[in-house]
Amino acid sequence: MVARHDLTTDPGLQEALLQARRGTAFFARKLNELSDEQLDGDSLLPGWSRRHIAAHIGYNARAIARLIEWAATGVETPMYSSPTARNQEIDFGATLSPIALRNLTDHTAVHLSVEWRDLPDNKWSNQVKTAQGRTVPASETVWMRTREVWLHAVDLNNGATVSDIPAPILQRLLTDITGAWKTRGTDTGLIIEIEGTGTRYGDTTNPDAVIVTGPLTTITAWATGRDTITNTPTAPTWI
Repeated sequence: MVARHDLTTDPGLQEALLQARRGTAFFARKLNELSDEQLDGDSLLPGWSRRHIAAHIGYNARAIARLIEWAATGVETPMYSSPTARNQEIDFGATLSPIALRNLTDHTAVHLSVEWRDLPDNKWSNQVKTAQGRTVPASETVWMRTREVWLHAVDLNNGATVSDIPAPILQRLLTDITGAWKTRGTDTGLIIEIEGTGTRYGDTTNPDAVIVTGPLTTITAWATGRDTITNTPTAPTWI
């Protein structure tokens, strides 16, 4: 019998799934506010139209669903056959008719949600491999999708801002970003400080480090490259 609710009983995972689905709904709302003609307009990502953003979100759902299928069956099913194939897929998707593009984002989101719903507790720890080559438990796919839908809703350039993203997601984003900087060594001489919290990231032992201070939303917008801060250097690349 097909499940009508998430099979996982883990409260943390249930909450994470809720945030991913809320982000998916938020992205869908911002996309549906755009007319067919407006899909041709520029996104906030250089070189990508809104069409590219929509296609990416659609194919990303399909790719993550493949990882859940991998976790469920044990049969290796990579997200993409290659980085080139991924890029070609997005470029193709951007050429679809408006109705086909909208159907792509809707149908793939539903498919992914169902794959998550039907994965039992004992499968969520099964290891899969991301497009970047990281080996992670299947549970990590929920965060992978959450990050994509919330940030790219902003990238649609349709009025959404980083301030629309829930604080727990911003906090985890900032942890991911600063962790990537540290791994690459690009955080040298840089300290990130969140106003009113005392939380600091980066080269905290360097007395000569540049300190970037601001509210969580401002700092995360800057760190993700979605905004600038006056008299502050451009944030290092993180993804």
